[in-house]
Amino acid sequence: MSKTYAVAAPPVVTVPVRGSTAVFPVHRIYCVGRNYAAHAIEMGHDPNKEPPFFFQKNPDNLALDGTFPYPPKSSNVHHEIEMVVALGKGGKDIPADKAMDCVFGYGVGIDMTRRDLQDECKKLQRPWEIGKAFEHSAPMGDIVPASQIGHPTKGAVWLKINGEFKQQGDLNQMIWKVPEMISYLSGLFELFPGDLIMSGTPSGVGPVKRGDVLESFVEGVGPLTTKVV
Repeated sequence: MSKTYAVAAPPVVTVPVRGSTAVFPVHRIYCVGRNYAAHAIEMGHDPNKEPPFFFQKNPDNLALDGTFPYPPKSSNVHHEIEMVVALGKGGKDIPADKAMDCVFGYGVGIDMTRRDLQDECKKLQRPWEIGKAFEHSAPMGDIVPASQIGHPTKGAVWLKINGEFKQQGDLNQMIWKVPEMISYLSGLFELFPGDLIMSGTPSGVGPVKRGDVLESFVEGVGPLTTKVV
């Protein structure tokens, strides 16, 4: 018997794949917290004392049109430039030495954060969703297949606002490397093709305002330009 939906089914969220007419269907978005030591320190934490931790954004939080609408209920929205890892395979309890077999490709993304709301959540020991998983909170560019660029392990990661450097780091500064984060995460969740992992941000996070132009870059992956509207 054929199924009918009681309400309209949401569309599948997809990300363009560079050099292809195919698109990448997004299943889940995992974000690694405080994965660069300098950023952990600027947020008031000791990077040597904690295992990796993760929070999630929703697939329909992706902003793919080059704009970021400034969100309501906040007056302190911060930028966090990240390399995004796109999985083409999944599994449970994936060994670190097999983890890279799961990677389809890489992208450039920004974890936009309503910092004032996140800070209130931290004080009250509540989840972060209202600070992290709001509409358009994940600007992202196209996905570049690993078959074209390999697996970047070092290279510049930076973000400029209106031409001025705000964040500068290197992929080799990640505390938990891509194989380790995939392996650890697969022990907490079953991973699936279509999952995205935002791999953490360098230090220098700070506020944006309407009219700002954000230029983001991950060496080997490419640029991303986002206008705050």
